[in-house]
Amino acid sequence: MNRRRAYEDDGDFYGERSRKRRRVSENQEMEERLEALILRVGENSTSSLESNLEGLVSVLESDLGNFRNKILRILSECPIKMPEKCTIYSTMVGLMNAKNYNFGGEFVDHMVKAFKENLKQCKWDAARYALRFLADLVNCHVISTNSLLQLLDNMVDAANEDSVPQVRRDWYVFAVLSTLPWVGRELYEKKESALENLLVRIEVFLNKRTKKHHNSLRVWSVDAPHPQEEYLDCLWAQIRKLRQDNWAEKHIPRPYLAFDSVLCEALQHNLP
Repeated sequence: MNRRRAYEDDGDFYGERSRKRRRVSENQEMEERLEALILRVGENSTSSLESNLEGLVSVLESDLGNFRNKILRILSECPIKMPEKCTIYSTMVGLMNAKNYNFGGEFVDHMVKAFKENLKQCKWDAARYALRFLADLVNCHVISTNSLLQLLDNMVDAANEDSVPQVRRDWYVFAVLSTLPWVGRELYEKKESALENLLVRIEVFLNKRTKKHHNSLRVWSVDAPHPQEEYLDCLWAQIRKLRQDNWAEKHIPRPYLAFDSVLCEALQHNLP
């Protein structure tokens, strides 16, 4: 090989490396842009939240071919790391599921894995937020009501196992109860008897559990001017009030209501 040929080959080699480096840089830049858009949705904007969601969903759908795994990861992390925006992200996933059923199924699998992984790692808050998000996906017609009820029933089953420490059993019931303000109305309208059966089982559990720890955790020693309630009893009282009000509440933002005509046509998934 003469020097000129060797030089040309070297030039091709370095040119190819430069092109690959440029492609990697462009992909990384695009990934960062997508992540920023997803993270910031719902923040201050001159446009309405509904139009921002529609625009972002269109962008994500067009980029699924190249950044599918990245989008799945970000969308499954956001409702756990930013639980205050839970209903915004559930609406986004609902709109994407309405456009792309296969993506919706992949996302549900991804979210369930995240829920189980957080349980295994004893990340209790993260697991609770993941469960809440799965429940809110019922409102967006991504997950079926029967499937969610089966999951909640399984958690109550775990709470009734004598071999499980009480603090763990209490957490299972706490996690189930804390999802109901988000999805209680939907379950009440679609599966009222199943929801009532779940609540009866929880009430039986609460009536049987011991509360020896309560006195040790008291902040004040007297019950005047109002009593200090044990945390599960307090949550249960709030859930009972919601049930009396037919699960109507005015405090949780529900952007998916604006897209009901679109979401109600979407096919739903069962939890794996």
